[in-house]
Amino acid sequence: MKTPDITVSTTDFDRLDQLLNGLPAESIASNTLRQELERANVVAPQQLPDNVVSMNSTVRFSFADGKSSCLTLVYPKDAAQSSTISILAPVGSALLGLRVGDSINWPLPGGDMSTITVDEVLYQPEREGAYHR
Repeated sequence: MKTPDITVSTTDFDRLDQLLNGLPAESIASNTLRQELERANVVAPQQLPDNVVSMNSTVRFSFADGKSSCLTLVYPKDAAQSSTISILAPVGSALLGLRVGDSINWPLPGGDMSTITVDEVLYQPEREGAYHR
């Protein structure tokens, strides 16, 4: 399976870069997220397609085994609620920048690989005009 392209807003890119600069460089989570940001197509928030998963988006996604979830992608400080997933969680990093219909093979905690598919972006801040949230 080809790894899909990802698109990230300049706002998310800058905030995530700042987050990563405050984490230990040898952290697996930070290395994984940094690799994703390095391959991202970065656009102005106003130019982010409305079917792309951005920070604070609520997304419905599924795994190859048929399980599905609906969670909001958040920064670590906001990940206390059960309906959220941190950008530093493996699935959180996988979702960032994907479009509806995209699938990606991604390592899960414990080392197993899974295919994650974005089924729907229920809420995206940029789509609602919240460019600086």
